[in-house]
Amino acid sequence: MLARNSDGPVPARPLDLTQLRTFLAVYRAGSLSEAARRLGLAQPTVTGQIRALEQQLDRQLFERLPRGVTPTAVATDLAARIAGPMDELAVVADRDAATPSEPVHLGGPAEMLAVRVLPALAPLVAGGVRLRVTHGLADDLLDGLRAGRFDLVLSAVRPRGRSVLATPLMDEEFVLVAAPAWRDRVGPLGAEDPAALDGVPLIAYAEDLPILRRYWRHVFRQRLTVPPALVVPDLRGVLAAAVGGAGVTVLPRYLCADELRSGVLVTLLDPEDPPINTGFIATRATSALGPDATRVRDAILRAALAW
Repeated sequence: MLARNSDGPVPARPLDLTQLRTFLAVYRAGSLSEAARRLGLAQPTVTGQIRALEQQLDRQLFERLPRGVTPTAVATDLAARIAGPMDELAVVADRDAATPSEPVHLGGPAEMLAVRVLPALAPLVAGGVRLRVTHGLADDLLDGLRAGRFDLVLSAVRPRGRSVLATPLMDEEFVLVAAPAWRDRVGPLGAEDPAALDGVPLIAYAEDLPILRRYWRHVFRQRLTVPPALVVPDLRGVLAAAVGGAGVTVLPRYLCADELRSGVLVTLLDPEDPPINTGFIATRATSALGPDATRVRDAILRAALAW
């Protein structure tokens, strides 16, 4: 029986925390079987708890699909309300345990970790989660994930093979930027012809200009053959050099968003179809994540909704 108020149905008795924990696992996994694996429960147990919660709420929480489940609007609202408190409760429970939990090992690109990920994970660390972070190239980090050196890896390339599970995390838009003085010197720039950039120093992440070459190929439909004037193997260094007026470069928009807003950097071109790269969060398919690693992954996925 449900009492009702102006905001909708209200359970006549308190909701069961175990059922809510199971619901959140199913919501995040998108699958009853995967949620059961993560929780260490039998799938019929998970199914029974979800049905019991649906009966108490008098609402359907998931639509069953041939592969997995999809949340209803009621489930999305419930998850938004309970995810934070449930995660905090789990962190407190782990923090108060007699044996400290093992650190979560996370790998990813240095720039994304610094700008996006670590601020999102700060509350978990403050609450007791131990974290070890390594930055590097995607292929090296994914090899480390397969070998068991990492629990989670953020990758700018889709992992290959069945040993790794990859979930899309965010889309990076790449922008052609420079200090305002270079825009004044270059003048109007069209997507049909980058000739206005002839002679302009290029700032690159690597000697072979992978990001710049991709932009030239995607936007200008031309091959870039000019060598870089400056190579910095850290996009934050590339950003700093561009702000300082060293030349022109291509960066992920998220990395230079503040500089674009403040005007110390400007876009030289706004194509209708800019280059986009999808980032992924990857885990091993052969082993379940521990509780803290699950919280880290879920916190990253939640934060990525606003990226």
